[in-house]
Amino acid sequence: MILSVLDLSPIVEQGTAADALRRSLDLAQHVEAWGYRRFWVAEHHNMPGIASAATAVVIAHIAGGTRTIRVGAGGIMLPNHAPLIVAEQFGTLESLFPGRIDLGLGRAPGTDPRTAHALRRTLASDPDAFPQDVLELLSYFEAEDGREIRAVPGAGLAVPIYILGSSLFGAQVAAALGLPFAFASHFAAQQMIPAVRIYREQFTASPVAQIDRPYVILGANVVAADTDGEARFLASSGRQAFASLRAGTPIRLPPPSREWEKEVVPFDPSAIASLPAISIVGSRETVKAGLHAFAACLEPDEIMVVSHVHDHGARLRCYELMS
Repeated sequence: MILSVLDLSPIVEQGTAADALRRSLDLAQHVEAWGYRRFWVAEHHNMPGIASAATAVVIAHIAGGTRTIRVGAGGIMLPNHAPLIVAEQFGTLESLFPGRIDLGLGRAPGTDPRTAHALRRTLASDPDAFPQDVLELLSYFEAEDGREIRAVPGAGLAVPIYILGSSLFGAQVAAALGLPFAFASHFAAQQMIPAVRIYREQFTASPVAQIDRPYVILGANVVAADTDGEARFLASSGRQAFASLRAGTPIRLPPPSREWEKEVVPFDPSAIASLPAISIVGSRETVKAGLHAFAACLEPDEIMVVSHVHDHGARLRCYELMS
């Protein structure tokens, strides 16, 4: 089983963005030593509890402090950016850290409509233009010398592109373009099964293809600790944060609370079609069984785990146990 990390650079209560970014680098250095495949950060804006808004800058921070682990975006929200700018940013990263940079692309703005307007200064951007934007971005990595507009750095560099999605649309785009597909089952698993099926059935190696067969990454929330009881307690931080986010009032990651504890229930593969999100909480043995049961259901090529844990030491222990 290939495991990777999605890190939101969580800003905890009474903490700062500087603290969060230092801890993200420390986490990346640890998971590199523990054998994880890649370390991704995500673009979110106007979120008091997430420090990775300037995603390309954070990637440079992480890659500069590690040696071998792949580092990338999970992802860049393409409607917020001109494809040329993204190509230049990731061409620069690939030039600085050759062979270690990934570029995951999403079509959501990664924020609320008002903040999206502040990012783009216009509401004219059309998320449905995402496939064309991806093709434009891919073209800037081509090595043609005769182009009137070139990404420098970027042209001629092999930066792997991943299509992110939480619906069938992303699956169809990834399949049509012959690109790897990462599904956000860690927060929106309702269409996971049909999306993976559509992607695999419709996958076509195209002129822009970077792989010769479907490649699926699935997200999962995981909180592991030495005992089920400790994991249950630690998981209450993420539960509080998600509840506030759903209520439209995002917060910094709070400390765990007994009032927000929820009984540890082993992952049930028979209920996977009805799960709102993939979450596995418990001891090393409980989490191991859950991850293997999840993997057996859809046979992903890779599982990308995210752990919303308030205490940094406990978060490190969580990933250590998973490894």
